[in-house]
Order: sequence, then C-alpha cells, then structure tokens
Amino acid sequence: MSVPYVDELLSRLGLGPFDPATVTSPRGRNDNWAGTTTSGTQVFVKQFKGAYPEARLARTRALWAAGGGTVPTPKLIGADAEHALLAFEYVANGESGAELAADNLFDEDLCARAGTTVAALHSVDGAGFDRSEHPLPPVALLDALPFARYTQASAAELAMWRLLHGDEPVTQAVRALRAQDTEAMAARGPIHGDMRLDQFLLADGTLYLTDFEEARIGDPARDIGAFAGEWLFHAVAGIPTKLADASPLAHAPSHDEIIATGAAEIEQHAPLVRSFFGAYLRGAPAAAAGDPELAVRAAAYAGWHMLDRMLAASENSVRLSPVNKAAAGIGRTVLLSPAEFTTSLGLEA
Repeated sequence: MSVPYVDELLSRLGLGPFDPATVTSPRGRNDNWAGTTTSGTQVFVKQFKGAYPEARLARTRALWAAGGGTVPTPKLIGADAEHALLAFEYVANGESGAELAADNLFDEDLCARAGTTVAALHSVDGAGFDRSEHPLPPVALLDALPFARYTQASAAELAMWRLLHGDEPVTQAVRALRAQDTEAMAARGPIHGDMRLDQFLLADGTLYLTDFEEARIGDPARDIGAFAGEWLFHAVAGIPTKLADASPLAHAPSHDEIIATGAAEIEQHAPLVRSFFGAYLRGAPAAAAGDPELAVRAAAYAGWHMLDRMLAASENSVRLSPVNKAAAGIGRTVLLSPAEFTTSLGLEA
C-alpha cells in the first residue's frame, strides 16, 4: 500500500498507520482499504471516487452526526475532507445481505430487523441532511441520451433506453414519481437513498446498514420500495434456474412460461417484504406510519427499482435476454399500476 494520506489520517486519529502486512483492498466503486494499524486497531478506510465526492462524504457524516447512536452502522472514526476519506471501525466476519439472500439466509427475522433499522434511520433528526433532489429516476435521460453517454453505452443498454424512450406511459409514470417526491419535500425526512440488499451487513448477530453516500431528505417510500424492489429483482433473477430445473433439455421457454415462473417466485418472496414492512411501520415516525399512500408509492418505487437494476445489468451486456425483457416488463407493470401490487409485493401491514 502506498497511499500516504491514508496513513496520515490514521496517525492523526491516534491509531498509527496501517501495518502493510495486514492491508487488503476490498472491491467496490470507491477505493477501500481494510487492515490493522500499528496500535492494533482494525480499520476500514473508504475514499470516495467519481462524481461529487465531497457531497457523498458530507452525507455520510450527516447521518453519523444525527443517528450514529441509534442506527446500527459501523462506527465512523474520522474523516479527511481534502482527500474524501472516511475511516470506520472494521466489522470483521461480516456477510452482506446480498450474500445472505443468495444462500436463502436473509429470512423473515432478518427482514424484520432490517425494517426496524430503516425506521430508526427515518426517525433521526434531519436538520443536517442534504436537501437536494435525488438524482434518480434520471428524468433528463427520458428524452434522449447525451452524446457521450450514447457512444459509451453497451448494445444492451441502448436497447433498454430504446424501450423506455418508446414507452410514453412509463416515461410519464417516472416523471410523476419524481415530481411527487419534489413537491412534497417539506413533509419528507431522512432516507438512505440507495437501499440495496448489499448495503446490509450481518456480523456477530448484529445487522448493520452501511453506505450513506446518497442519504438526504426524501420520501421514505423510496427506501421501502427499493427494499421490496430488491426482492422483486431477486425473484426474477431466479427465473432461469427455476425454468431449467422444470423444463426438458434444450427447451426454449415461452414468454408466458417466464412470466408464470416469475409470478410464482414473487409470491414466495412476499413474506420477506411483509416482515420488513410490518416492523418498519411499528417503529416509523408518525408521518410515515400514518401515510395512507405510503405503500402505493413504495410499490411504484419498487417498479422503478426493477427498471433501474435492469439498466445497470445491461451496461455490461451485448443483448437483452428474454429474462431481462421479462424483468423490465414486470417492473413496468408495477410502476404503472402500483396500487394493484401492494399485497402481492408484501407491502401490507
């Protein structure tokens, strides 16, 4: 490791520099280092990369200033704003929620605990939180892609955007979802803003929520819908395996078979979201728990989350598979008629 300002930060914090023999660099969209300092302290250091690193660092610090003692999240030890560095207490032997879900270990109990955690986050004092609009959904891209993005996009990504650009009901629904979040900003509170299963970390019996780079004042339905959307995506991702297990060798599944298999998978995952949502409502701030439209907006965000995940998945693909198209179709259906899907998604008390 040869990043002197990381060791300088750790030394200023009284921990001493990293012992080079212990340092690893976990993969992620940011630069990360984990290891033991010369004082024997295990530390995780993150350096924000990409767009607006200062803002992403500030959002994380705002969460810690407001809810570090009430929201279970790895302890923030210190920061270096000049180099966009944050140092956290290292959580050893942790498994991400995505890993647990892949092994069918993110069960109803863990989902309920996740709901309680998100409710605690939504209940913290939001005075120091970012009040800028969330960048997603990217309504500016619904008309056309900028030239630079167009030239860098994969064939599958362009195919996804072509589908969206040609679907007026979807573009209207996405714009409406974004507009209602902006219009009701005064009634909103602190949210995570980037809720995914891999943002949860289970270690030594504690379920942590991590990565608050997009935390801001917003609609709590965004986080709830993203959690439901993660399970919706997880259900759809299991379609190929289910079809392969149930079909003769070399059988090409029809569109109806894909949809029917997806519906069965969604029904199996609904109890997980139901456990999450019930626990959330029991601990949520009164404004959220008493909001009669919370579940409907959350379902709409779940639909958008599916489209967003499919866009992300298409970035490294050369074509849209039948399952990709089916997943986008499921997200579209939920987005256009969210009130009809609250029960099937598990978004009911």
